[in-house]
Order: sequence, then C-alpha cells, then structure tokens
Amino acid sequence: MTAYWCELAWLGGGEAERGVLIDVDGERIAAVTSGVPAPLSGAVRLDGLTLPGLANAHSHAFQRALRGRTQHGTGSFWTWREQMYRAAERIDPDTYLALARATYAEMALAGVTTVGEFHYLHHGPDGTPYDDPNAMGNALIQAAAEAGIRITLIDACYLHGGIDRPPEGAQVRFSDGTAEAWAERVGALANDSVRIGAAIHSIRAVDPESARVVAGWARTGGRPLHAHVSEQPAENKACVEAYGGTPTAVLADADALDADFTAVHATHLTDADVDLLGGAGACCCICPTTERDLADGIGAMRQLLDAGASMSLGSDSHAVIDTFEEARAVELDERLATGERGRHPAVELLRAATGRGHASLGWANAGRIEPGARADLVAVGLDSVRLAGTDARTALESVVFAAAAADVRHVLVDGRTVVEDGRHTALDVPRELDDAIRAVMG
Repeated sequence: MTAYWCELAWLGGGEAERGVLIDVDGERIAAVTSGVPAPLSGAVRLDGLTLPGLANAHSHAFQRALRGRTQHGTGSFWTWREQMYRAAERIDPDTYLALARATYAEMALAGVTTVGEFHYLHHGPDGTPYDDPNAMGNALIQAAAEAGIRITLIDACYLHGGIDRPPEGAQVRFSDGTAEAWAERVGALANDSVRIGAAIHSIRAVDPESARVVAGWARTGGRPLHAHVSEQPAENKACVEAYGGTPTAVLADADALDADFTAVHATHLTDADVDLLGGAGACCCICPTTERDLADGIGAMRQLLDAGASMSLGSDSHAVIDTFEEARAVELDERLATGERGRHPAVELLRAATGRGHASLGWANAGRIEPGARADLVAVGLDSVRLAGTDARTALESVVFAAAAADVRHVLVDGRTVVEDGRHTALDVPRELDDAIRAVMG
C-alpha cells in the first residue's frame, strides 16, 4: 500500500478539493479521503492539482516523425496525405518500435496514461505480410509497455485506395485484401495486458458490406469500434455519389453505430448525421490540433453532445502532444466559429480527457479517482508562469485553459511511477525521439 497526499485533487465534481489522501494498493485505488490538512507520515506528496490519468483516444504514432516537416508551402489535407504516405513507406517493425516507444513516452510526460492507437500500417512496403502478420501491431504493444502506458490497439481494416479504387503506393501495405482476411489476422492478436479494438478506417477505404463485417466482429467480441468519419467534404461528396448517403448514414446501415462506436473527427456532419450519432449514444473523438493543422475545419461538438453523443480527445498526427491544448481547443475553436463563449465548461472537457476517453478505448475502470479504479494519477504543477496565482476555486479552469504538457510533474500508471519531477523514469525521451525520427526520415 502506498499513500499519496494531494494538495488539490479533482474527484469529478465542479471544483478541486483540498488535502486529498489517495491510498493505492497495487494497480488499484483502495481509498480516497478528502479534507486531510497535511501529509501523513510516509505519504508521497503531490503538489499542485492531481487529476485522473488522461486518455489519448486517437493516435497514429508513426506520424510523429512528420512534426515540423510539413509546415511549408500551401496545400490541404490531401497534399499533406502524400507527405504522410512517403513517411509510411519507410517504416519497418524495428524502426516502428523505437518511434512509437519514444512517442508514447512523450505522451507519458504529458500525463497520458492510455493511448488508443489507430493502427493501419500492417504489412511490408510492397504489401507482403511479415513472417509474423502482426509484427507491426506487436511492435506498438511492446512500445507502449516500454514507455510505461497502457494501449488499446485499434486495428484498422483498410481495403481500398478510394471508393471503387484499389490501393496504390503506400496504401498497399495497409490492406489485407478482404474484411474476412483482416478479421483472421487481427483475431490472432492476443495480449492479456492490452485491449484490442477494431476500426473501419473510413468509408472511402472500406465498402459498406466490409464495414458490416468489421462491425460484427467488434460487436461479437465486445470490442471498441472506431472509424474516421466525415473528416473532409470531398469524402462526404464521394460517399453520397457512390452509396446514396453520408458516411454516418452508411455506417448506420452497416449496423456500426452504438455506444461502443467512436466517430473520429466528425467534422463535416449533416443535422441527420448528428441525430444518428447522438441517438446511438456514440462517442465522437475530436482532435483539434490536427484538424486545424490540416485545415480540416471545426466540428459541431456542442450540437453532438446535446443530441446524446459523448466526447473524447486525441492528438492524431501529433502536431503537438498536449491534452490540455486539445481540450481547450474544443471550446476556443467553437468560439471562433460561433461568436459564443462558454459552450464547453472546463469540467466537461476534463471528463472527455479522462473517464470518457478511457471508456471509448475499453477501459471503463480508468480515468476516475475513486476506490476500485485503476491507480492512474497526474499531478500538474501550479507554480509555472502559466499557472501562478491559481487556487482551489480556479484550478480546473486554469489548468484546462492555460496549462501545458510541461506543467505535468508526476504520473502514476497502474500504481507505477512513470514520470517523476517532470522526467520519465526509464527513458531519455528527447534523445529517443531524435534518434527514432532520424532513423525514419534521415
């Protein structure tokens, strides 16, 4: 048993609480006691504001290598995608292990305790499976373990290079050929310490009948199901022309929408799409730093929440890895689009970053500070220039709207200290990132 005394802690309510003692027994929280004025003898002191572990619900780890390399010239999502494909062609299981481990360690430094890795980089560059058909997925699982965080490997079915087009170039390594072959490969993934989820990459990459197969596989196993949905207007236009409905409508017809489904991006939705996702109680994972980096647009998250959907957050292409920035961007971007402030209160954004994000990844017992929950704690220092002057009454708003990943001081994952005094306990993260990115990009 280890005791942690928190100067301030968020226990899920509208304000931070002072003097919270958290007893941890192995991987679980055993007890939570508020109103403890000073640390008990032997307790680990956590100054600042202690939060539950943060969930990064949408990651493409290999795209971390692109940071800073796509910020020149003009273009769009589609021109960026060609640069991304060139990076995808260069990666093998060994370089992926190193790059993903460093990327996940960067997430740990930012307070992320669980990552949802949306994985479609399956085979060799020419499409030939590795001797272990899941070599790339297993590299990601190993990377998360070595970085000290949990992973839900969301294995993506990707069959077509576009509607009615075969995969080409880098896309050939994404494809298993058929949904049945995808299911056979991903069914061989087994690891007691992780969650295996499923993804319909997008309606442009998975036809409706194949989407039904993937959705059925996920539902039969009680697994999370994710999909890129309406990230671009061109995707919607092509889908309507080919199938007579929007991507959301096609997914609904494929029996994919329910409370275990997560629509990633969900940027360009019709009112009918919003009603379908909200009526199903689906989660919508918004990734604002990527969506603005790629000029994708601003989604209508308030409308989705009001319709009955829930929200999670992801860093997607890792233009930055900072969950606080993702959280506040949901609110701030909508302010720009609507001219209205206060659409998403700090508590709502924190719930998206913690409990709701973990639930969308299949970890319903994480993302909360309460007895029986997984022992994930993130201590955010309040003494930086960004947060100086914060007190218990303003702590939640200050952290959501002003904190940075650099303010994270201590991270506990399943009762293990992964970050202490702002440093990873096992890895030299900047050096590992530098070495791994150079190995891929040259």
